[in-house]
Amino acid sequence: MSESDTTPSDPVGRRLLRRPTGGAAVVWVPLVAVVCGLFTGALASRAAWETSRPQPDRVEAAAVLTEVFPGHDLDEIDTPPALFVVYGHALRLGTVKTLLFGDGGEYQEGATGASALGAPPAPAEQIVTVARERLTGAGWRVYDPQVSGGISCADKMCATPQAITNTALTARRGDTILNASISSQTAVDASYLSVELHRAPPPLVVPAGVLGTLLGAVAGWVVFGWASRRAEGRRRRGTVNVLAGVAVVLWWLPVPLAAPQLLDHHLGEPHPAWHPYWEWLGQPAASLLFVVGAVCVLLALGLAAGTRRGPTPEATAG
Repeated sequence: MSESDTTPSDPVGRRLLRRPTGGAAVVWVPLVAVVCGLFTGALASRAAWETSRPQPDRVEAAAVLTEVFPGHDLDEIDTPPALFVVYGHALRLGTVKTLLFGDGGEYQEGATGASALGAPPAPAEQIVTVARERLTGAGWRVYDPQVSGGISCADKMCATPQAITNTALTARRGDTILNASISSQTAVDASYLSVELHRAPPPLVVPAGVLGTLLGAVAGWVVFGWASRRAEGRRRRGTVNVLAGVAVVLWWLPVPLAAPQLLDHHLGEPHPAWHPYWEWLGQPAASLLFVVGAVCVLLALGLAAGTRRGPTPEATAG
Protein backbone atom coordinates (compact mmCIF):
# COMPACT_ATOMS: atom_id res chain seq x y z
CA MET A 1 0.00 0.00 0.00
CA SER A 2 1.40 3.40 -0.98
CA GLU A 3 1.92 6.20 1.54
CA SER A 4 -0.71 8.25 -0.28
CA ASP A 5 -3.33 5.66 0.53
CA THR A 6 -5.23 5.92 3.76
CA THR A 7 -6.76 3.27 5.96
CA PRO A 8 -9.84 3.53 8.15
CA SER A 9 -7.63 3.02 11.20
CA ASP A 10 -5.60 6.18 10.48
CA PRO A 11 -6.53 9.00 12.84
CA VAL A 12 -8.14 11.86 10.94
CA GLY A 13 -5.70 14.43 12.34
CA ARG A 14 -2.70 12.34 11.31
CA ARG A 15 -4.05 11.95 7.79
CA LEU A 16 -4.62 15.69 7.46
CA LEU A 17 -1.17 16.64 8.75
CA ARG A 18 0.71 13.95 6.84
CA ARG A 19 3.68 15.29 4.89
CA PRO A 20 3.77 15.28 1.07
CA THR A 21 4.72 11.95 -0.39
CA GLY A 22 7.69 13.14 -2.45
CA GLY A 23 8.84 14.89 -5.58
CA ALA A 24 8.32 18.62 -6.13
CA ALA A 25 5.54 18.68 -3.52
CA VAL A 26 8.14 18.29 -0.75
CA VAL A 27 9.31 21.81 -1.69
CA TRP A 28 6.20 23.65 -2.77
CA VAL A 29 3.79 22.46 -0.08
CA PRO A 30 5.76 23.95 2.86
CA LEU A 31 6.44 27.15 0.92
CA VAL A 32 2.82 27.67 -0.05
CA ALA A 33 1.66 26.79 3.47
CA VAL A 34 3.93 29.46 4.99
CA VAL A 35 2.94 32.15 2.50
CA CYS A 36 -0.74 31.26 3.01
CA GLY A 37 -0.15 31.86 6.70
CA LEU A 38 1.42 35.25 5.97
CA PHE A 39 -1.44 36.34 3.74
CA THR A 40 -4.04 35.12 6.20
CA GLY A 41 -2.29 36.96 9.01
CA ALA A 42 -2.23 40.15 6.95
CA LEU A 43 -5.94 39.79 6.22
CA ALA A 44 -6.71 39.17 9.90
CA SER A 45 -4.70 42.22 10.93
CA ARG A 46 -6.56 44.35 8.39
CA ALA A 47 -9.85 43.15 9.84
CA ALA A 48 -8.58 44.06 13.32
CA TRP A 49 -7.87 47.59 12.08
CA GLU A 50 -11.64 48.09 11.99
CA THR A 51 -11.58 48.24 15.80
CA SER A 52 -9.65 51.50 15.54
CA ARG A 53 -11.21 54.79 16.49
CA PRO A 54 -12.20 56.96 13.51
CA GLN A 55 -9.53 59.30 12.23
CA PRO A 56 -9.43 62.67 14.05
CA ASP A 57 -12.31 64.93 13.04
CA ARG A 58 -12.03 68.68 12.46
CA VAL A 59 -12.79 69.54 16.09
CA GLU A 60 -10.09 67.25 17.48
CA ALA A 61 -7.58 68.31 14.83
CA ALA A 62 -8.29 72.03 15.37
CA ALA A 63 -7.65 71.66 19.10
CA VAL A 64 -4.28 69.98 18.50
CA LEU A 65 -3.19 72.40 15.78
CA THR A 66 -4.12 75.45 17.83
CA GLU A 67 -2.22 74.10 20.82
CA VAL A 68 0.93 73.03 18.97
CA PHE A 69 1.18 75.57 16.15
CA PRO A 70 -0.30 78.86 17.42
CA GLY A 71 -0.21 81.80 15.05
CA HIS A 72 -0.24 79.68 11.87
CA ASP A 73 -3.08 79.66 9.35
CA LEU A 74 -4.21 76.03 9.63
CA ASP A 75 -7.96 76.60 9.47
CA GLU A 76 -8.55 74.55 6.30
CA ILE A 77 -8.64 71.03 7.72
CA ASP A 78 -9.19 68.04 5.45
CA THR A 79 -10.57 64.78 6.86
CA PRO A 80 -10.27 61.39 5.12
CA PRO A 81 -13.42 59.61 3.87
CA ALA A 82 -12.36 56.25 5.32
CA LEU A 83 -9.82 54.57 7.60
CA PHE A 84 -7.79 53.50 4.56
CA VAL A 85 -7.82 55.36 1.27
CA VAL A 86 -6.49 55.16 -2.28
CA TYR A 87 -5.34 58.55 -3.57
CA GLY A 88 -7.45 60.14 -0.86
CA HIS A 89 -10.62 58.24 -1.81
CA ALA A 90 -12.37 55.39 -0.04
CA LEU A 91 -11.78 51.93 -1.49
CA ARG A 92 -14.55 50.97 -3.90
CA LEU A 93 -15.06 48.82 -6.96
CA GLY A 94 -13.72 51.52 -9.27
CA THR A 95 -10.37 51.59 -7.44
CA VAL A 96 -9.68 47.86 -7.90
CA LYS A 97 -8.04 48.61 -11.26
CA THR A 98 -5.79 51.13 -9.48
CA LEU A 99 -4.70 48.51 -6.96
CA LEU A 100 -4.04 45.82 -9.55
CA PHE A 101 -2.16 47.80 -12.15
CA GLY A 102 0.76 49.54 -10.51
CA ASP A 103 -0.70 51.84 -7.87
CA GLY A 104 -1.49 49.38 -5.09
CA GLY A 105 1.07 51.13 -2.91
CA GLU A 106 -1.31 54.09 -2.72
CA TYR A 107 -3.57 52.07 -0.44
CA GLN A 108 -2.66 53.77 2.82
CA GLU A 109 -4.11 54.80 6.12
CA GLY A 110 -6.04 58.03 5.81
CA ALA A 111 -5.05 61.12 7.78
CA THR A 112 -6.58 64.42 8.82
CA GLY A 113 -4.39 67.22 7.56
CA ALA A 114 -3.87 70.95 7.20
CA SER A 115 -1.19 73.19 5.70
CA ALA A 116 -0.08 76.81 5.78
CA LEU A 117 1.11 78.62 2.64
CA GLY A 118 3.59 81.40 2.01
CA ALA A 119 6.62 82.61 3.90
CA PRO A 120 6.80 81.36 7.49
CA PRO A 121 6.10 84.01 10.14
CA ALA A 122 9.16 82.86 12.07
CA PRO A 123 12.35 80.95 11.27
CA ALA A 124 11.76 77.25 10.69
CA GLU A 125 14.05 76.33 13.59
CA GLN A 126 11.95 78.45 15.95
CA ILE A 127 8.70 76.85 14.72
CA VAL A 128 10.18 73.42 15.40
CA THR A 129 11.43 74.40 18.86
CA VAL A 130 8.08 75.87 19.91
CA ALA A 131 6.18 72.86 18.56
CA ARG A 132 8.40 70.41 20.44
CA GLU A 133 7.99 72.33 23.69
CA ARG A 134 4.22 72.49 23.33
CA LEU A 135 3.93 68.83 22.37
CA THR A 136 6.03 67.73 25.34
CA GLY A 137 4.02 69.94 27.67
CA ALA A 138 0.77 68.45 26.38
CA GLY A 139 1.88 64.88 27.08
CA TRP A 140 3.03 63.87 23.60
CA ARG A 141 6.06 61.65 23.10
CA VAL A 142 8.23 63.62 20.69
CA TYR A 143 10.77 61.89 18.45
CA ASP A 144 14.00 63.43 17.21
CA PRO A 145 13.35 65.75 14.23
CA GLN A 146 14.72 64.68 10.85
CA VAL A 147 16.28 67.54 8.87
CA SER A 148 16.94 67.37 5.14
CA GLY A 149 17.99 69.91 2.53
CA GLY A 150 16.40 70.99 -0.71
CA ILE A 151 16.12 73.68 -3.37
CA SER A 152 13.31 76.20 -3.80
CA CYS A 153 12.71 78.49 -6.77
CA ALA A 154 11.58 82.07 -6.39
CA ASP A 155 10.13 82.17 -9.91
CA LYS A 156 8.81 79.77 -12.56
CA MET A 157 12.07 79.82 -14.52
CA CYS A 158 14.02 79.08 -11.33
CA ALA A 159 16.54 81.80 -12.19
CA THR A 160 17.36 82.26 -8.51
CA PRO A 161 17.34 78.85 -6.78
CA GLN A 162 17.42 79.00 -3.00
CA ALA A 163 18.63 76.40 -0.54
CA ILE A 164 15.97 75.40 2.00
CA THR A 165 15.67 73.00 4.91
CA ASN A 166 12.81 70.61 5.59
CA THR A 167 12.25 69.31 9.10
CA ALA A 168 10.05 66.28 9.78
CA LEU A 169 8.58 66.24 13.29
CA THR A 170 6.85 63.14 14.67
CA ALA A 171 4.98 62.71 17.96
CA ARG A 172 2.51 60.32 19.54
CA ARG A 173 -0.05 60.62 22.33
CA GLY A 174 -2.25 57.65 23.10
CA ASP A 175 -3.47 56.22 19.81
CA THR A 176 -2.93 59.45 17.86
CA ILE A 177 0.17 60.15 15.77
CA LEU A 178 1.22 63.60 14.55
CA ASN A 179 3.47 64.11 11.53
CA ALA A 180 4.53 67.65 10.69
CA SER A 181 6.77 69.01 7.96
CA ILE A 182 8.30 72.45 8.47
CA SER A 183 10.11 74.15 5.58
CA SER A 184 12.20 77.29 5.42
CA GLN A 185 10.88 78.10 1.93
CA THR A 186 9.48 81.61 1.29
CA ALA A 187 7.46 81.15 -1.93
CA VAL A 188 3.96 82.61 -1.74
CA ASP A 189 2.21 79.64 -3.37
CA ALA A 190 4.09 76.88 -1.53
CA SER A 191 3.49 75.28 1.86
CA TYR A 192 5.91 75.94 4.71
CA LEU A 193 3.96 73.88 7.26
CA SER A 194 2.04 70.64 6.72
CA VAL A 195 0.51 68.63 9.57
CA GLU A 196 -1.22 65.24 9.55
CA LEU A 197 -2.97 63.38 12.36
CA HIS A 198 -3.85 59.69 12.19
CA ARG A 199 -4.46 56.70 14.45
CA ALA A 200 -1.93 54.14 15.57
CA PRO A 201 -2.79 50.46 15.02
CA PRO A 202 -5.39 49.29 17.57
CA PRO A 203 -4.28 46.68 20.16
CA LEU A 204 -6.03 43.77 18.40
CA VAL A 205 -3.90 44.10 15.26
CA VAL A 206 -0.91 42.16 16.61
CA PRO A 207 -2.74 39.16 18.19
CA ALA A 208 -5.05 38.95 15.16
CA GLY A 209 -2.06 38.90 12.83
CA VAL A 210 -0.23 36.24 14.84
CA LEU A 211 -3.28 34.00 15.21
CA GLY A 212 -4.21 34.43 11.54
CA THR A 213 -0.68 33.52 10.47
CA LEU A 214 -0.66 30.32 12.51
CA LEU A 215 -4.14 29.19 11.45
CA GLY A 216 -3.48 30.10 7.82
CA ALA A 217 -0.23 28.13 7.75
CA VAL A 218 -1.90 25.05 9.23
CA ALA A 219 -4.81 25.33 6.80
CA GLY A 220 -2.39 25.75 3.90
CA TRP A 221 -0.44 22.65 4.95
CA VAL A 222 -3.63 20.59 5.25
CA VAL A 223 -5.17 21.73 1.95
CA PHE A 224 -2.06 21.63 -0.21
CA GLY A 225 -0.70 18.52 1.47
CA TRP A 226 -3.98 16.84 0.57
CA ALA A 227 -3.69 18.12 -3.00
CA SER A 228 -0.15 16.75 -3.35
CA ARG A 229 -1.20 13.30 -2.06
CA ARG A 230 -4.31 13.37 -4.21
CA ALA A 231 -2.22 14.03 -7.33
CA GLU A 232 0.44 11.46 -6.44
CA GLY A 233 0.52 8.68 -9.00
CA ARG A 234 -2.14 10.33 -11.13
CA ARG A 235 -1.97 11.57 -14.69
CA ARG A 236 -2.10 15.29 -13.93
CA ARG A 237 0.48 15.31 -11.16
CA GLY A 238 2.96 17.26 -13.29
CA THR A 239 0.41 19.94 -14.14
CA VAL A 240 -0.57 20.33 -10.49
CA ASN A 241 3.08 20.71 -9.48
CA VAL A 242 3.75 23.29 -12.19
CA LEU A 243 0.69 25.39 -11.28
CA ALA A 244 1.56 25.23 -7.59
CA GLY A 245 5.19 26.13 -8.34
CA VAL A 246 4.13 29.18 -10.35
CA ALA A 247 1.87 30.30 -7.50
CA VAL A 248 4.70 29.91 -4.98
CA VAL A 249 7.01 32.08 -7.09
CA LEU A 250 4.37 34.78 -7.69
CA TRP A 251 3.33 34.91 -4.03
CA TRP A 252 6.85 34.88 -2.57
CA LEU A 253 8.52 37.18 -5.13
CA PRO A 254 7.43 40.53 -3.57
CA VAL A 255 8.33 39.50 0.01
CA PRO A 256 12.17 39.56 -0.22
CA LEU A 257 11.90 42.81 -2.17
CA ALA A 258 9.50 44.66 0.13
CA ALA A 259 10.55 43.48 3.60
CA PRO A 260 14.21 44.68 3.50
CA GLN A 261 13.17 48.06 2.09
CA LEU A 262 10.59 48.58 4.81
CA LEU A 263 13.04 47.50 7.52
CA ASP A 264 15.63 49.98 6.24
CA HIS A 265 12.91 52.64 6.14
CA HIS A 266 11.94 51.93 9.75
CA LEU A 267 15.52 52.03 10.96
CA GLY A 268 16.26 55.24 9.07
CA GLU A 269 13.63 57.51 10.64
CA PRO A 270 11.30 57.63 13.67
CA HIS A 271 8.22 55.42 13.54
CA PRO A 272 5.72 55.55 16.42
CA ALA A 273 4.01 52.54 14.81
CA TRP A 274 5.05 49.82 12.39
CA HIS A 275 3.78 49.81 8.84
CA PRO A 276 0.79 47.50 8.25
CA TYR A 277 1.47 43.76 8.03
CA TRP A 278 0.50 43.50 4.35
CA GLU A 279 3.03 46.10 3.23
CA TRP A 280 5.84 43.82 4.45
CA LEU A 281 4.54 41.25 1.96
CA GLY A 282 4.61 43.75 -0.89
CA GLN A 283 0.82 44.05 -0.87
CA PRO A 284 -1.29 45.48 -2.31
CA ALA A 285 1.46 46.96 -4.52
CA ALA A 286 1.99 43.48 -6.02
CA SER A 287 -1.68 42.51 -5.89
CA LEU A 288 -1.70 41.49 -9.57
CA LEU A 289 0.91 38.81 -8.82
CA PHE A 290 -1.23 37.65 -5.92
CA VAL A 291 -4.33 37.36 -8.08
CA VAL A 292 -2.54 35.42 -10.84
CA GLY A 293 -1.04 33.12 -8.20
CA ALA A 294 -4.47 32.58 -6.67
CA VAL A 295 -5.85 31.55 -10.07
CA CYS A 296 -3.01 29.04 -10.43
CA VAL A 297 -3.77 27.66 -6.97
CA LEU A 298 -7.46 27.23 -7.72
CA LEU A 299 -6.66 25.42 -10.98
CA ALA A 300 -4.18 23.15 -9.17
CA LEU A 301 -6.70 22.29 -6.47
CA GLY A 302 -9.38 21.68 -9.06
CA LEU A 303 -7.14 19.34 -11.04
CA ALA A 304 -6.07 17.49 -7.90
CA ALA A 305 -9.68 17.01 -6.82
CA GLY A 306 -10.84 15.85 -10.24
CA THR A 307 -8.02 13.55 -11.25
CA ARG A 308 -8.39 9.81 -11.45
CA ARG A 309 -5.65 7.35 -10.72
CA GLY A 310 -3.98 6.23 -13.88
CA PRO A 311 -3.58 2.53 -14.77
CA THR A 312 -0.74 0.74 -12.99
CA PRO A 313 2.03 -0.89 -15.02
CA GLU A 314 0.70 -4.31 -14.01
CA ALA A 315 -2.75 -3.51 -15.29
CA THR A 316 -1.34 -2.17 -18.53
CA ALA A 317 0.79 -5.29 -19.03
CA GLY A 318 -2.17 -7.54 -18.32
